[in-house]
Amino acid sequence: MKIVICEDDARQRKFLQSTIVHSFLFQFKDIEIVLIASNPSEVLAYLKEHRADCFLLDIELQHKINGLELANAIRSKDPLATIIFITTYSDKLKLTFTYKVAALDFIVKNEPNVAKNLIDTLHIAYQHHQNIHAQKIDVSFQVKIGEYTKIIPFHDIYYFATSPNAHKIELKEKSGVYEFFSNLTDIEQQLDDRFFRCHRGYIVNLQHIQKINSTYRTITMKNGTICHYSFRYKKALMNALSSTSNNSFE
Repeated sequence: MKIVICEDDARQRKFLQSTIVHSFLFQFKDIEIVLIASNPSEVLAYLKEHRADCFLLDIELQHKINGLELANAIRSKDPLATIIFITTYSDKLKLTFTYKVAALDFIVKNEPNVAKNLIDTLHIAYQHHQNIHAQKIDVSFQVKIGEYTKIIPFHDIYYFATSPNAHKIELKEKSGVYEFFSNLTDIEQQLDDRFFRCHRGYIVNLQHIQKINSTYRTITMKNGTICHYSFRYKKALMNALSSTSNNSFE
């Protein structure tokens, strides 16, 4: 579960980070804090290239975008994302009805048991994440081609890549190649953890990687096609592949 924190108070950011690290990161290897932000702009910039599963958002951000507006922006990109609001004043919670933002829970900063409340809520968020992941095992990707919609199981997809044709994406799967209008950022939001954004121009299926060449930064898929990965994604890519035994590295 990838966690994003957005809190403009440095002491609160440190508290949230410390609580999560000491209560979860050593116990659950698949939980990580991917971003600690002081303002919504950092979160929105992150979401242009990446995704996350759980968002801890301060409502009273000293920014032109408040936490509720940020939550709406997150929801528009990922309707399944878990949102946990953090606030100093409990009466602010009624604003969520005005903004029509569904949240898993609300953490009030000045309550004496705030750490326990945060830990309990994150346990629920983790279970929610596990349930979603289990439901995605056999999901498919839909491609609209002319008047027809092609439904492709995730396990058949090798990769997505930007096409030489403007605003189009190439999808390579076991039975063919399809080209359609879209972008990789939007596609990434529709995929599960078996897919990895390794380059601004590629999303690959980790289950179909045959070989990694670190000298040329290339990925050979099981069907023999070559994809590329960026240096900045190398560490994350290797971590994602660390539990996959049928890959070779050069």
